[in-house]
Amino acid sequence: MPKSSALFAVCFVAGLLAALTSSLFIWGCNEWGITNLINVKIFQSLELKKLYPQMFIGGLWGLLYFFTVGIPRHRRHWIRKGLWFSLVPSLTTLFYLYPYVYNKGLAGLDLGMFTPAFIVISNLLWGFFTGFFARLFWGR
Repeated sequence: MPKSSALFAVCFVAGLLAALTSSLFIWGCNEWGITNLINVKIFQSLELKKLYPQMFIGGLWGLLYFFTVGIPRHRRHWIRKGLWFSLVPSLTTLFYLYPYVYNKGLAGLDLGMFTPAFIVISNLLWGFFTGFFARLFWGR
């Protein structure tokens, strides 16, 4: 398998696993009452039928992350690039999905005032772990 194809697959798996960690973060915030405390109405279930689509979408975002590290001379600062790239899914969620697809108001403010911050934090977690797992799996 050519190296670029292998890295493409690595980025998909890294995004998939990062989406799992981000989902576990949201589930933990639900279980510990943090989302109730900050009045954010986002819920995460650990049922496989609800978890798999989110993991797959995280993998698709990981494929787009590939374009930040795909060129050999750009394969540095994997986690930093993951953190910066995580702003793309955040902005997509806040300014496209919530207002136009789910009808939850601009930036999801119908789900609570701190929803935008919560989404950005969970996506930053996704970006961190995407960079971490991609670097871990790619090796030196």
